[in-house]
Amino acid sequence: MRFFVVLLSLLLAACQSKPGVLPPPLAQDTGTIIDLRSGEVLTPLALVQRLAQAPRLIVGEQHDNADHHALQLWLLRSLAVQRPQSSLLLEMLNPDQQPRVDGLKRSLTGQRLPDGLPNLLAWQPGWDWSLYGPLLGYALKQPYPLLAANLDRQEVRGIYARAPELSGKRSNAGVVIEALSEQIRESHCGLLPASQLPAMLAVQQQRDRRMAERLLAAPTPAVLFAGAFHARKDLGVPLHLADLEPHQEAMVLLLAEQGREVNAAAADYVWYTAAQPPQDYCAQLKP
Repeated sequence: MRFFVVLLSLLLAACQSKPGVLPPPLAQDTGTIIDLRSGEVLTPLALVQRLAQAPRLIVGEQHDNADHHALQLWLLRSLAVQRPQSSLLLEMLNPDQQPRVDGLKRSLTGQRLPDGLPNLLAWQPGWDWSLYGPLLGYALKQPYPLLAANLDRQEVRGIYARAPELSGKRSNAGVVIEALSEQIRESHCGLLPASQLPAMLAVQQQRDRRMAERLLAAPTPAVLFAGAFHARKDLGVPLHLADLEPHQEAMVLLLAEQGREVNAAAADYVWYTAAQPPQDYCAQLKP
């Protein structure tokens, strides 16, 4: 938490920085950044310079980690100094929220945001606004589009009831299906009935497919913020990009807590941050 407070103070200072000047360097205890292809340890600014070269960038987060949200905002500000930003896509926004987002962006005058922003956006309570609010506030004031990258709830219900056929060899590979199935079982605390697993898997993969489609259609350079499993090169959105457009790749940065191993099959870069106190989300579900 100390890192998060320090980082937020730096981000606020960055708001006052001169145009064309990179936001202040991060605090010294921001963790370790590794180029997974070479094993090289990078500084935050060196990472930004490399990420800025990618027409499409996917950043994978741990949804409940405050450090990751602060880093994403810093990255977005820093990338904009390196090259013009053309679009930002969020897993946390559904298509039915897009008209609200667009309307808010058109109505903003100056840098002041209206009160009651979560209600105006029909923000979903499953995404902690205290974590996502600063990023949304910044993105709404930028000249480039802020785009929904997820499925609507009605679409999810339809997929759950009758899964559509998923095209593509990479996203349908046996090793991918098994790894995603295991992740779904774990995320449901081992309590998901086996009969429901195929439907849950279909929803997960259709979310990845939608994010890939939206990323391909978005103005570049484009950045997508999503959960770590959606972002992974060996399991998520990048596989669907390869199935849809083999020559349209995305660079992947995973934000991960110390103690979680990330390898070159999963990402191009990893930024290890301090481990947070473990949360047993399954405890209240177990008898």
